[in-house]
Amino acid sequence: MKRLLFIPVLYIALTIFSSCSIVRGYISDGAYGPTSFSYEKQLKDTITNRGEVFTFSRAENQYDWIDTLHFFNQGKFYVDNSMWEAIGPKTETQGVLIIQNDSIIYEKCIGDMSVDKIAGVFSVTKSVTSLLCGIAVDERYIKSIDNPVTDYLPELLKADPMWQKLTIRHLLDMRSGLDFDDTYSLRLKDLKRLNAMAKLNYGRNIMAQVKKLKFRCEPDTEHNYESMTTEILGIVIERATGRSYADYLEEKVWTPLGMESPAFLSFDSKKHHAPHAFGGLALTMLDLAKIGRLYLNNGVWDGKRIVSESWIKQSTAYSEENEGYHFCWYNTSSVGADKPEYPGYYAMGIRGQVLFVNPYKKLIMVRLGLKDDTYAHIPYLFEQLSNLWIEN
Repeated sequence: MKRLLFIPVLYIALTIFSSCSIVRGYISDGAYGPTSFSYEKQLKDTITNRGEVFTFSRAENQYDWIDTLHFFNQGKFYVDNSMWEAIGPKTETQGVLIIQNDSIIYEKCIGDMSVDKIAGVFSVTKSVTSLLCGIAVDERYIKSIDNPVTDYLPELLKADPMWQKLTIRHLLDMRSGLDFDDTYSLRLKDLKRLNAMAKLNYGRNIMAQVKKLKFRCEPDTEHNYESMTTEILGIVIERATGRSYADYLEEKVWTPLGMESPAFLSFDSKKHHAPHAFGGLALTMLDLAKIGRLYLNNGVWDGKRIVSESWIKQSTAYSEENEGYHFCWYNTSSVGADKPEYPGYYAMGIRGQVLFVNPYKKLIMVRLGLKDDTYAHIPYLFEQLSNLWIEN
């Protein structure tokens, strides 16, 4: 019996230690994976505001009564709990920020976290990548999102012929058909996929990894959330614009939105410099809220058009076939009687990093977490809060 147990354990050990990316990830972030501050150890570009700063005003009276509101969820997350019980320290929340009508009405942070402290937001980065894609479409760098990615990555023409069927729209909607999964499992059957995920996060040549990808099905056949599609989208944006992701973000978003602090974007290596467009952005809660403000105002920032209204509408619309996911954003609408009267939309990353916007109530909500395995309930709690919203 011991010998039979030894064989899979040995296989796991050999697989892990034969993968430089897995070892690099373990050394960098430990057994539990990245935290909000893992970006500090990574290779990264700095994104700065080179213009004036925009500052949210602060409500004269903070809405502390929000803490006492009670919410009910039939799932395992919260049952008739108060706001702070449902979203507070027990869920390893680091900070919550709520803004209405450009005014900060609620702010609560734990420990040394603050609304102006830079933190990694993981897959919220995907929604920012989508924003950059929309700007590139507006500027005609990308002629159509229905064009194949091989128009911008011609080297893929030599690989699987399925690449010629893969369009930018497929990347935006996670309908690529690529044989890739976001897995962190150590089960024997998942180790190959774990190695691929580790390479994406910690590898030093992402484009080499892209060239070796296979397809599990034809593009647009099914929706499957996985980070590689948005990574490819980020590379497409760089090729189309002739600019680095960081430089394009700085010029088109960071400066015109008057960000208060710098942001950081990780990349694979100094030699190849592929941006972690799928999850490498680190910024403050205040500046993340400004992305929400841009979407809340349909792509206009203080009278200046940043991205087309049609892009905002497409990004935040409900897509039933994509499980509410469209253009790298989620919509809280659902089918049938459960559809909320005032649906919002949100960007989300692991550890409970959430940017939530409710356009009907003019609300922007941000939550950052440290290590939370139950983060999926956060957007729905924000949805309940916004649908129950009353002026105090």
